[in-house]
Amino acid sequence: MKILVCSVSALDDTIAAHRASHVATLLSDELMIERPDAIAPENHLRLTMNDIVEPAPGYIAPTAEHVERLFEFVDGWDRSRPMVIHCWAGISRSTAAAYAALCRFNPDVREQHIASLLRRASPGATPNRLIVALSDAAMGREGRMVAAIENIGRGRSTWENAPFALPAEIAPQR
Repeated sequence: MKILVCSVSALDDTIAAHRASHVATLLSDELMIERPDAIAPENHLRLTMNDIVEPAPGYIAPTAEHVERLFEFVDGWDRSRPMVIHCWAGISRSTAAAYAALCRFNPDVREQHIASLLRRASPGATPNRLIVALSDAAMGREGRMVAAIENIGRGRSTWENAPFALPAEIAPQR
């Protein structure tokens, strides 16, 4: 099964093209969307946050609670149909959440391998460092997730990332 990552503008087409059953939305309060018609209410997670990496007045920074809610949601996914994770441009919040979900689903796979798969799937991915750090801490990965994302570097500059897919289950590297 796969996790799809996209921008808000590609959401409906991505859901339809892949018959996705679950959607995780990571958007600021002023841009938050309603549940897509094709998704059951219990299969839509809405996390209100801005795309920032440290607290700032007037903005909502990602928190450990956001990561906990993300993990509860992805843990409840039955993987019978794809899951879509999206943010505004499909570049930062959504790619960080997808990376965190893949690390959660694949505890025996090296973080660097998962980060490399992310980079190959999306040259424009630039995962939000705070979401990655909070996820790393929540899973006790001792900074390896953060180091792996730093190692792949910033993605190619783009206003909006093209939708992409990642396998939910990854074979451990030997």
